[in-house]
Amino acid sequence: MKINEILKDKTPSISFEVFPPKQEVDLENVKAAAGSIAALKPSFMSVTYGAAGSTSKLTIEVASDIKNLHGVSVLPHLTCVASTKEHVAEMVKKIRANNIDNIMALRGDLPKDGVICSDYIHASDLIRDIRSLDPDLCIGGACYPEGHVECARKSDDIHFLKEKVDAGCDFLTTQMFFDNNIFYNFLYRVKDIGINVPVLPGIMPITTAKQLSRSVQLSGTAVPERFKAIVDRFGDDPVSMRQAGIIYATEQIIDLIANGVNHIHVYSMNKPDVASDILNNLKGIID
Repeated sequence: MKINEILKDKTPSISFEVFPPKQEVDLENVKAAAGSIAALKPSFMSVTYGAAGSTSKLTIEVASDIKNLHGVSVLPHLTCVASTKEHVAEMVKKIRANNIDNIMALRGDLPKDGVICSDYIHASDLIRDIRSLDPDLCIGGACYPEGHVECARKSDDIHFLKEKVDAGCDFLTTQMFFDNNIFYNFLYRVKDIGINVPVLPGIMPITTAKQLSRSVQLSGTAVPERFKAIVDRFGDDPVSMRQAGIIYATEQIIDLIANGVNHIHVYSMNKPDVASDILNNLKGIID
């Protein structure tokens, strides 16, 4: 099922994200984890794409399992910073050949060697190309409520986001954030510029202090004092930190739903236990 059709439903729902293995030898373990998350019956699942397309084959294989073996709508990622037009066309064909209706179009992280492909400069270029290749695909894009780390001004970042939508993006998913007010303010800003596609909030349950440090370093996400206190108090106790992180993420989700945001994307990665605990915390709120 297309994600933009799922997002029309007013019933609150949760989707989850997994990532493919870096090496094929680990593929079965990742498939098992993805299958366990799929058994929770999320609204859909997304599958990430390794740097410079390093896991492209495995992304398709994991996504195909989720859709065709477990019956859950799936959203495979595709990055373009190191891709040729020929590679993108091939990936779109493979996605369609596996009975998949959705694609997440991203620029991707810059390669460590600094070598990029001149075929695509921005995610909007990729979105425009995918739309021309297959007008019926549902295309998702990324957005950054606190501004992209490579963009000096938020106003410029919003302008680039509008270009993605105008290029054919059907919905947007945010980078993780820990303060819901940042997301609510972002919704006002995108509406003011004429962006009217659905915007899914991305929530990441932080279960270790190391995970928080790594995530903030990569994304530049602001950490509220309330959450800093949680990490200071429980960061050295793995069991307590895990529980506190899941509760914090759950509270974010409850607040979002209470404020009319019905669909939330959770960066659960390959952790079925985290996904399950969050859904258990939401019993009675999400059917």
